[in-house]
Amino acid sequence: MTGVPDPAASRVVLIGSAGYHHLPALPAVGANVEDLAAELSDPTVWGLPEQHLTLVADPVHAADLLDPVRRAGEEATDTLLVYFAGHGMRDADSADLYLALHGSRENLGYTAAAYQHLRSALRGSRAARKVVVLDCCFSGRAARALAAGDPDGLAAQAAVEGAYVLTASPGNRVALAPDGERHTAFTGELLTVLREGIPDGPELIDLDTLFRTLETRLRGKNRPLPRSAQENGIGKLQLVRNRARAARGAPAGPVRRGDLQSALVGAGLALARTLRAAGRTRDALPVLRLALSERSASGAGDLLAVQLELSDMLAETGQLGEAIGVLEEAFVQVHRFYRPEAVQVCRRLAGLLQESGNHIHACEVLEHAMDLIQDGSRVP
Repeated sequence: MTGVPDPAASRVVLIGSAGYHHLPALPAVGANVEDLAAELSDPTVWGLPEQHLTLVADPVHAADLLDPVRRAGEEATDTLLVYFAGHGMRDADSADLYLALHGSRENLGYTAAAYQHLRSALRGSRAARKVVVLDCCFSGRAARALAAGDPDGLAAQAAVEGAYVLTASPGNRVALAPDGERHTAFTGELLTVLREGIPDGPELIDLDTLFRTLETRLRGKNRPLPRSAQENGIGKLQLVRNRARAARGAPAGPVRRGDLQSALVGAGLALARTLRAAGRTRDALPVLRLALSERSASGAGDLLAVQLELSDMLAETGQLGEAIGVLEEAFVQVHRFYRPEAVQVCRRLAGLLQESGNHIHACEVLEHAMDLIQDGSRVP
């Protein structure tokens, strides 16, 4: 594969567990997740669409942590990246790795999310490549579990085909969160690499290069060293563009057709909204139709924002039938899982159907929205 993973076919789940009832709070974790999301969605780094990036804050139940990973794994066909920052725990009996939840208690694995369940969610993904980044205490245990011939037999339990695991610290060290710093030590260095790149590094930063760079930077600051483990040579996966190369005037990496289409769609949406605000809705319609036809020709990207905007403008100009058609297409894309935008599509579609006199279909759409809301009450 050449270039970074396809943003349209990849998914990222960023999980931050910062507040706890029985364990010390980790205020830096919130900043970790927020800033990582901003960098990974930046076109000069990866360019992941916002709708393909899920943020999970302070999970209370194991399902709160694992369900978003499962959903992202069902959607991703290229690369699935899962990041967790928070307390790691070891059960008093098994010494396995657990990921702490809001109400977790030290040494009681049943109060946390088992790493092996995260592994199972990853194993079930359709993604060709899976990347796990753990910034937590004892996170090195997850990396060791992937090593062949592990003496305690965890390799068979934790292995994920095609997976790369990058962890913040060895299994017998506590991940360092320096006082007064915005980020944890590990994620702070990771963000520095994403923001500044690697001088004299490749145009595209692969996972092995990323690990070596993080190890060197953390060693230089006398901080806990990261660990990594991989299967099937996935360490050569070129994950992000090297901003240091772009700073010298060299290209940050090849421009993918999907990236170009996303940029065109974003510019078209912004122009259409400007025209609409100026009272020129009819002039904005061809711009949005063009964006929608670009998607139809390529199948790349998620144009939900365009579909919602276009349906509103069509309804405003009396083109109710076309507005319903646009929302029905959007409904097909988002109706399977709970998301705020899925409920929004259902609500708007039901309103237009009712306005057009199709009350039975409107009720069916609203019933589906209620089912989504009920299902979504179990996740953040």
